[in-house]
Amino acid sequence: MSEERPLRVVIVDDEAPARQRLRDLLSDCAAEMPHTIAGEAASGHAALELLSNTAADVVLLDIRMPEMDGVEVAQHLQLLEHPPAVVFATAYDAYAIRAFEVHAVDYLLKPIRLARLKEALTRARRPRPETLRVIARAARTHLSAQERGRIYLIPVADVIYLKAELKYVSVRTRAREHLIEESLIRLEQEFEDRFVRVHRNCLVARAAVRGFERVEESGETHWEVLLDGVDERIPVSRRQQYVVRELSR
Repeated sequence: MSEERPLRVVIVDDEAPARQRLRDLLSDCAAEMPHTIAGEAASGHAALELLSNTAADVVLLDIRMPEMDGVEVAQHLQLLEHPPAVVFATAYDAYAIRAFEVHAVDYLLKPIRLARLKEALTRARRPRPETLRVIARAARTHLSAQERGRIYLIPVADVIYLKAELKYVSVRTRAREHLIEESLIRLEQEFEDRFVRVHRNCLVARAAVRGFERVEESGETHWEVLLDGVDERIPVSRRQQYVVRELSR
């Protein structure tokens, strides 16, 4: 970020009065903190759509929003080539511990004071290594893939399986396949209640399993998972054969 040009600010809050309050505060500090309001959004989904198409230096981001909270929005923003600095603005101090390795430059508690907003904007101008790291306590509701420079959100509830493909993970839904740059092990830890490992390179959604079939090939037999929504069958490794018994009960 350059000191010579105004900060490009995006405001994200599901409550219109809260967005207006931030606009008023920004107006009050405009002489000391030159800026432009690059856009506003009333939901996490709308924020990601906006920021996929609009350059921003800093996002003033509410945490407690319906459908997708601000912590998850901040995580998806890290996929952008030039992610904006994130400043959380919330009435709930306990939400700080719910972030998933999100790089945030500040955490403002409502009602926000002008002095604290100035401080946060000053931090947003600094090099990004000065960040706040907090640890996730809740699984995401969406995965995100970067496609043609945009963030594409994939509801976790729609995922049928996750398969490691070299440095990527293939995310399969009924509609299509996506590639994301994440660790399969990390995904397994985050979504252990929703997915089960059937092979060293594949996790399947428990809810998508409709059965198993024993297959013989070259004189040897193994199990394959039958899944709802796709014709593809996923082999079960010898090490994971206990899954057949567990999910067939």
